Amino acid sequence: MKTHDFYYDLPEELIAQDPLEDRSGSRLLVLNRTSGAFEHRIFYEIKSYLNKGDCLVLNNTKVIPARLIGEKVSNSSEVKADQDIHGAKIELLLLKRKENDIWETLVKPGKKAKPGTIISFGNGILTGRILDVVDEGNRLVQFTYKGIFEEILDKLGQMPLPPYITHELADKNRYQTVYAKYDGSAAAPTAGLHFTQELLEEIKAIGVDVAYVTLHVGLGTFRPVKVENVLEHHMHSEYYQILQEEADKINNAKKKGGRIICVGTTSCRTLESSSDEDGYIKAGKGDTSIFIYPGYQFKVMDGLITNFHLPESTLLMLVSAFAGRENILKVYNEAVKERYRFFSFGDAMLII
Repeated sequence: MKTHDFYYDLPEELIAQDPLEDRSGSRLLVLNRTSGAFEHRIFYEIKSYLNKGDCLVLNNTKVIPARLIGEKVSNSSEVKADQDIHGAKIELLLLKRKENDIWETLVKPGKKAKPGTIISFGNGILTGRILDVVDEGNRLVQFTYKGIFEEILDKLGQMPLPPYITHELADKNRYQTVYAKYDGSAAAPTAGLHFTQELLEEIKAIGVDVAYVTLHVGLGTFRPVKVENVLEHHMHSEYYQILQEEADKINNAKKKGGRIICVGTTSCRTLESSSDEDGYIKAGKGDTSIFIYPGYQFKVMDGLITNFHLPESTLLMLVSAFAGRENILKVYNEAVKERYRFFSFGDAMLII
């Protein structure tokens, strides 16, 4: 299986740069994965495809302002070795929280972030010391500060928008779902951005149960597939948690014959990582590096709400595993022809 098998041609102007004013007003392409038939709708009409007894599963992670811009602080030995290094701009993307104010981070430029490097943010309000280089060049950074870290981060940090979004985000809450609850993500679970509280209440009124899981979206969202052979790609691990009450909702729906509809690939990966062989969910927490590509046998998910993904990405491979590569490439080409909006702030698909 080759990475190029998941390529499609996307005009740059179809990459959505700004969110729509009305969250639920985006377009919705509905795909029947068995027949390959599809139709064009508006997202708020999604409730007409949901049935009493179904369970809608949402990822309630909250994006933190994880992008920090700081300056390198040189020590005396570094100054002698490299006079121009002091004050060099360094960008950190917070990926995963460890213990004792240590975070796993993505650092740019990495060559200026050797172990022992001190970085100052906000004129010293926050400082970080590079401890070690870990998995695939990421850095462990220990932060020092006075006060509450989350408050400092809210003051100094920026929303970590994907690199293909070049516009400045006027309202940072538009890169959060309306049900975001637990801090920890470096990117939004973007399929959930289409939901309003009103739409969720209308869905519940039909008799659809709504369950919440948590997966903190990390580096895997940003990392392209660089190998020719799909099987050689390494997925970065991400933290997830499922509370017993939420697992019960999913399991009860399954026992009664209801469908499990995941909102986003992160919800899908969480459920598929925490189920037994019969497709029932075990409550708990842990890390998952599950990589889903064609040939994978889904144990839990019966339907998926998702955005349109980058060519040759692991997310496109996941939806291809669920709906079939030929079906997905066909409807993606249809979406391009019909001028759908792509990626994080773009339009949505329902695959059932």
